[in-house]
Amino acid sequence: MAALLALLKPVAYVSLPFVALQSWPLGRYYSRTVVYVSTMGFVATISAFVAAGMSAMGSRFDVNFVVARTFYYLAGSVLGITIEIEGEEYLRDEKDGGAMPAVLLANHQSMLDILPVGRAMPKQTSMTSKKSLQFSPLGPFMTMSGAIFIDRGNSAKAMHSLDDAVKTMRAKRISLWMFPEGTRHQSPEPSMLPFKKGGFHLAIQAGFPIIPIVFSNYWSLYHKGVFTSGTIRIKVLPPVPTAGLTKADIPELIERVRGQMIATLIEISPAAPASAEVPSKEQPTVAEEVVSAAVSESVRAMPDDATIDTVNAEKTPSTTATEVSSVAGSSNDSVETDQEEEGMVLVGRPVPA
Repeated sequence: MAALLALLKPVAYVSLPFVALQSWPLGRYYSRTVVYVSTMGFVATISAFVAAGMSAMGSRFDVNFVVARTFYYLAGSVLGITIEIEGEEYLRDEKDGGAMPAVLLANHQSMLDILPVGRAMPKQTSMTSKKSLQFSPLGPFMTMSGAIFIDRGNSAKAMHSLDDAVKTMRAKRISLWMFPEGTRHQSPEPSMLPFKKGGFHLAIQAGFPIIPIVFSNYWSLYHKGVFTSGTIRIKVLPPVPTAGLTKADIPELIERVRGQMIATLIEISPAAPASAEVPSKEQPTVAEEVVSAAVSESVRAMPDDATIDTVNAEKTPSTTATEVSSVAGSSNDSVETDQEEEGMVLVGRPVPA
């Protein structure tokens, strides 16, 4: 007994500063952020070995599932954050019970999204990345985890890369996880930014359904200066079929899917605190920058709306040059607006979860 006490006494003294920080809201915010990011770093370190082993065994498209789920269990347990999920059956194929090949679209609020992503991400799921990152230090891991690389050198290369991505999705029957807003967006009231077209274009081209995944608004749980324990709800909506749709149907499809997701977000989110105020434009924390930048490539990798509109217009004989110019111009405006919005960042995996 004395030996046990002698062992625990130093631990108790070392933990005193951390315990004291928990009684101070700002101290709790920063201490829990450190724990969150440290856990992410730990999982990212072991993920390289996981990816190498699973890739050697022919299971590289399950790497993201294993790494993401590991992070969820570790970080969620340490921070006291639980995830409730509804509609998980929609992520499974009715024919064999395996993963449902689809384009998975989720809303994006902050770096904390990695937790619900870790809970909801199914097996056989990949993400997109810029071709240039294939030759970066992160490249080997991304290759071993089945990342789909998009070459954005020019419009022709970008669209050709999308064709290759479609072939990979069909051949391997894998799903693609994307964040259609293209940047993080958090506020006391549940809302979403306009959606980008890349994921919808890919779904129609592959003939795969779109599965909307909605994370509840967790403003009261986490925002600048606040980081506490609690519950985040996830609702997976029924697959939206794309069979028979063409590029001309993309605007209506975006409107329909976004409408469903916003309605669900409002439904599953807690009421905004009466005293909550919309924050002014602030510089993101270092942690937000690191996490968001690590996953932002999944949207940046996709051809922008202007490229998609222009290429689709060129493939439509009835479309005039004036109409093409008009579409491309309006799309460029929207892209510039989104890039100003938090620098086109979003969240998905904690390098990589």
